[in-house]
Amino acid sequence: MPKAAAAVPGASPAVLHVTVDEASEGQRLDNFLVKLLKGVPKTHVYRVIRSGEVRVNKGRAGADTRLAIGDDVRVPPVRTSQNAAERNAHPVAPPREFTVVFEDEHLLAIDKPAGVAVHGGSGVAFGVIEQLRRARPQAKFLELVHRLDKETSGLLLIAKKRSALVALQDQLRSHAGAKVIGKTYAALVLGAWPLKLKVIDVALHKFLTSEGERRVRAVADDHDAAKRAITLVKVAQSFVAFTLLDVTIKTGRTHQIRVHLTHQGHAIAGDEKYGDFTLNKALARGEAVRGQRFERMFLHAAQLRFEHPATGEVIELRAPLPRECHDLLNALAPT
Repeated sequence: MPKAAAAVPGASPAVLHVTVDEASEGQRLDNFLVKLLKGVPKTHVYRVIRSGEVRVNKGRAGADTRLAIGDDVRVPPVRTSQNAAERNAHPVAPPREFTVVFEDEHLLAIDKPAGVAVHGGSGVAFGVIEQLRRARPQAKFLELVHRLDKETSGLLLIAKKRSALVALQDQLRSHAGAKVIGKTYAALVLGAWPLKLKVIDVALHKFLTSEGERRVRAVADDHDAAKRAITLVKVAQSFVAFTLLDVTIKTGRTHQIRVHLTHQGHAIAGDEKYGDFTLNKALARGEAVRGQRFERMFLHAAQLRFEHPATGEVIELRAPLPRECHDLLNALAPT
């Protein structure tokens, strides 16, 4: 990202035109602007996007617009304070390595813990990718291939070469590659999941709250902003008042699993956005399951299958359930 594009404290604000480079390719417009406009409150960033003052290739764009190489982003005049700019002038991400599941010269797969964002932005100072870059200063290229929610644990792919990033993201987007690539999650949901319910094909609509927070809701297929979403569900184990599911997604919509399962009346245990808030509090206090405290969302990216971007070999990776998830399952009463 061009240094000259950053807001200058004390200077007269002016319209900026920034050309998207490889480092920002595929990034959401809101996250791109938050990084660009150091010291500007996120609420103001969302306000100028909604007003239409921010343009991408001379056209209006939403906060969730994905940027491409060569896009021209017009940024309206924005003032920032000297103190805010100084606070944001230096990276704050501490160097950190994560449990490595697979690594070669092309890509890296880690087991991300719950509670860690994959990247900074939207109220998060830094995430996995910023910490990895600090821990590996010699790495010329490190980019997220896909995302996981902050609350979700499990397998996360990071490309170490631009060619690997493009190839892997093409697999994720391509329907033709659906027979090869696959992502399966372990999810503990409330209630007894119907054994006959194996496919959820319900469109999703992504929107922003007035505070600029992402939310998703299930909608009818003919909704103007609806995107088709398909989730496959298999019962792995049944418990009294809970069901452990193997969930495979055929589309990669934001919060897809969380919203689809809640839409069917079976929210994920510990889900603070779409779940049963009263039960979540009881779980966190150890009052719901035999004194076992559980203070996270029970959604774990357990298996990932893809074609290696260089060799074409089918790679299948697995990440075991975290200890806190195992402990909760062991405390549950089986049916």
